Amino acid sequence: MGVAGDGDEGMRLPRPPSVPMPNSTAVTEFLLEGFSSFGWQHRLVFFAVFLTLYLLTLCGNVIIVTIIHLDHHLHTPMYFFLSMLSFSETCYTMAIIPRMLSGLLNPHQPIAVQGCATQLFFYLTFGINNCFLLTAMGYDRYVAICNPLRYSVIMSKETCVQLAYGSLGIGLSMAIIQVTSVFGLPFCDAFVISHFFCDVRPLLKLACTDTTVNEIINFVVSVCVLVLPMGLVFISYVLIISTILKITSAEGRKKAFATCASHLTVVIIHYGCASIIYLKPKSQSSLGQDRFLSVTYTVITPLLNPVVYSLRNKEVKDALHRAVGRNLSS
Repeated sequence: MGVAGDGDEGMRLPRPPSVPMPNSTAVTEFLLEGFSSFGWQHRLVFFAVFLTLYLLTLCGNVIIVTIIHLDHHLHTPMYFFLSMLSFSETCYTMAIIPRMLSGLLNPHQPIAVQGCATQLFFYLTFGINNCFLLTAMGYDRYVAICNPLRYSVIMSKETCVQLAYGSLGIGLSMAIIQVTSVFGLPFCDAFVISHFFCDVRPLLKLACTDTTVNEIINFVVSVCVLVLPMGLVFISYVLIISTILKITSAEGRKKAFATCASHLTVVIIHYGCASIIYLKPKSQSSLGQDRFLSVTYTVITPLLNPVVYSLRNKEVKDALHRAVGRNLSS
């Protein structure tokens, strides 16, 4: 993701006074290159667009969490996981976008090593949490369609809470492994991160020691949090589709597909972008392409969750209408 090239000294920005000179002490601050290569007019346009998308994401997720909490019709496992996903997406975007927006207005702001580590920790925690929440939602759809008579028993409240906590626990543990691995390395001279936030690959590129072990750790973690959940979701949908095709009623098949459409749309976009960024070989990384994909993954994809589940889901729309109707009548 945004991997810096070996010969990009010419692209580096002026060293802030607080950053050590070469061959002195270890680096204590980084400089996020972000969108500094663009003129201020372009950065201003980016700021307006990204701020609008960010506010829409926050509003959409807050509305979804509130509606699900208030409307008893939505107190089901599927909407429990949706509210957890909306909350996680909100925390995920808060870890990245405010700093990115600040960098668009003032591109020469340094970030302390501790601040960089904190941003990476929360980014990884909630990003990985999202992956496994989507997997839990896929399992929920599998049980609902393939084993409907035992749905309430299998997807009990305790099971849903355990799956939610398990997703967050995996996110926390993987984030600790990655942050410890990256920030255990020495950073002696290079300090410009060729990205708009602190991510693993750009940071590894700046380390002044061999990072082979860290690259392996990063690859293993990426496989565990992307390939494994994708595989489970894929198996779930193979079983779901095979069950739906056995339904004799065309209306029944349509209704069954409709209950999965929103989740499947979010899954394809979420895992698709993440896989392109983190699973492709490092040698195929392009700074411009990686930055574009990262914007898609961190700014646009989180907006799809409230948009897709609001526009494509009749129950959410009905709950919203009921809530608006109650407010108007009161």
